[in-house]
Amino acid sequence: MATLKLPSTVPSPSEDCEQLRKAFAGWGTNEDLIIQILAHRNGAQRKKIQETYSETYGEDLLKDLDSELSSDFQRAVLLWTLEPAERDAYLVNEATKKLTASNWVIMEVACTRSSDQLLCARKAYHAKYKKSLEEDIAHHTSGDFRKLLVPLVSAFRYEGDEVNMSLAKSEAKTFHQKICDKAYNDDEVIRILATRSKPQLNATFNHYNDQFGNAITKDLKADPEDEYLKLLRSIIKCLTVPEKYYEKVLRLAINKLGTDEKALTRVVVTRAEVDLQRIAEEYQRRNSVPLERAVAGDTSGDYEKMLLALMGHGDA
Repeated sequence: MATLKLPSTVPSPSEDCEQLRKAFAGWGTNEDLIIQILAHRNGAQRKKIQETYSETYGEDLLKDLDSELSSDFQRAVLLWTLEPAERDAYLVNEATKKLTASNWVIMEVACTRSSDQLLCARKAYHAKYKKSLEEDIAHHTSGDFRKLLVPLVSAFRYEGDEVNMSLAKSEAKTFHQKICDKAYNDDEVIRILATRSKPQLNATFNHYNDQFGNAITKDLKADPEDEYLKLLRSIIKCLTVPEKYYEKVLRLAINKLGTDEKALTRVVVTRAEVDLQRIAEEYQRRNSVPLERAVAGDTSGDYEKMLLALMGHGDA
């Protein structure tokens, strides 16, 4: 799978803005032109386009896109145009609302972003919603889910490669003991998951496998229908093998009776500039179908064109 394709010579932000205004003009919106521009610009370029649009026309590009577009295509374009930190803040805020509540989205943002990216999302949340991301999550979750999610979104993990092997061994033992005791919500379990660096956790889970003969995620399957255990397993995947986690989200989104467009959009948009290629390789390996073919077979129209462009397979 190709990565996001950028034109060899990128027009200036003011040229892009002029073209976007043309796409909005007249009776109908020129969706192809919008895809051709926005789906082929990186984060810095999209930010510049938003700033230039505001300076030139005194209007908010996101508001204009919102009023010109509709349904799944609209959501994909708006999420893509947002800066990553603002997008994460928006997704978490939406995940705390009653009708769109999702512990999974909160967990994804907490566990798959770098420490700096998570901090930027928290700052963006302050700026947009005039309160902290942590207090909203604490307010809208309860019990074991609150106990687990609040420390995860509050984390600022060490980002280096250094690993303490004796610590990995002892914490693997701690995990094993707590799992044997079915103490899945134990403070120690949550402390380790919420504070250790990703390489350190990887070493711990490898030790767990070597010492106790099972992957830790397998031992956390005591009750496959338990939502808290499902979340714990997903946290471990997101922290160590995010491509495997996202492959499953895509598989479930596409294979459902009726596509889960929100999940499909979220994964493609948030991972396009990160690891979508690895996710696509994992998808092909797991399902024997290229991801772009699965997406094309399950979507249509401008929405399909937008997703395929973000996956590097658009014609625009």
